[in-house]
Amino acid sequence: MTQGEKKHLGMPSQHVLRNFRKDSSEGLTRQWQRPEFVCGWGAAFVNISVTFPINKVMFRQQLYGVRVWKAIQQLQKEGLTHIYRGLMPPLLQKTTSMSIMFGLYYEFQRHLNSTFPSVWSPVNKSVAAMLAGTVESVLTPFERVQVLLQDRTYHRHYGNTLHAFSEIRQTHGIKEFYRGQTAILLRNGPSNVLFFLGRDYLHMVYPADETAGQKVLLDFVSGACLGAFLSSLFYPLNVVKVRMQSKVGGEFVKVLPTFKKILMERNYSIKKLYRGLHINYTRAFISWGIVNATYEFLMKHFKNSDEMDES
Repeated sequence: MTQGEKKHLGMPSQHVLRNFRKDSSEGLTRQWQRPEFVCGWGAAFVNISVTFPINKVMFRQQLYGVRVWKAIQQLQKEGLTHIYRGLMPPLLQKTTSMSIMFGLYYEFQRHLNSTFPSVWSPVNKSVAAMLAGTVESVLTPFERVQVLLQDRTYHRHYGNTLHAFSEIRQTHGIKEFYRGQTAILLRNGPSNVLFFLGRDYLHMVYPADETAGQKVLLDFVSGACLGAFLSSLFYPLNVVKVRMQSKVGGEFVKVLPTFKKILMERNYSIKKLYRGLHINYTRAFISWGIVNATYEFLMKHFKNSDEMDES
């Protein structure tokens, strides 16, 4: 068939097809190079590097139900070489998770707003946050390995992150990496919804004439307060998640039976269930303050770069 016959029949020319493929490729590239993904990654990297030792103290309290000084003494006896043991899984998991959390939240929100423009904005935001939190749960294996590396029971079993992944996969299979995923799903979605709705509301009430320094401080304080509140709200679920993931092999015990067992072991004391809470909200206050302030700072940098490129 000749080129003229193709045009006569309404078939696209090679030139049109090339332009279509080029436009489609550029569209996908623009879609997945949103600054929200990069800024979420950068915010998590700064945060994890700073707060990991605090998180490790809290983890020991969650797992063993000991007081803060007892947890610190455990870490002191193990030596400085073990302080950052288990850093790689949360670094990989949190940087990817935050990238997904911020990036997909705004990506889903854009799609929902364009598809359902008449829907009340908080509804679209809530659905977008829930979907982003659900997608984050695919990173459960990183949280799983982090728990095992931080638990002194497994210090001699797993040398490092790669060794732990290899041993678990060979001995117990891929399914073992997803122990505790139900607790993570119950935590991620609802906490994302509350975080983003609260964050967006606080952005609306910020004073319009704040300086750059005031903006960083406001971003830190708002993120810190939201993070501390939500981390405390979901703290018992994290205790359950840690207990579920501290076991290797055997039956997969569900969330509710695990929760009942922990309560029984701690003599049904709510105070003992919440051991580590003060370390948790202190860590969360610092952590989410760093995340929110760093994210907004990086986003501002990207926006300024885009404006300079356009000019």
